[in-house]
Amino acid sequence: QVQIVESGGGLVQAGGSLRLSCVASGSPANIVGGGWYRQAPGKQRKLVAYISSGGGTRYGDFVKGRFTLSRDDAESTVSLQMNMSRLEPDDTAVYYCNVDSYDGGVGLVKDFWGPGMQVTVSS
Repeated sequence: QVQIVESGGGLVQAGGSLRLSCVASGSPANIVGGGWYRQAPGKQRKLVAYISSGGGTRYGDFVKGRFTLSRDDAESTVSLQMNMSRLEPDDTAVYYCNVDSYDGGVGLVKDFWGPGMQVTVSS
């Protein structure tokens, strides 16, 4: 099982910046990708940013160059950091770290989620 610990959420004024971090336990060789999703009240959860094991990234259309996702591998953990700048009130949501990990025992990639953190952008 992959354990995920998130940090960095909070309250920020419009135009400001935040850095979201999560640390996922597990062999970096098995963690094939991961990133951040968000869910605003009454709306569906949507992709914010995702990075593959090869370093390729993709972002939600609404990001528009404001966010940058990076990955750092240690011996038994993978860290995902997302720097968010020029934040807008519409960025207010609960942000969830997501990790995809390959389970060699069953030959499947499994999805793991952090508990979520509130990000509030005031106008």
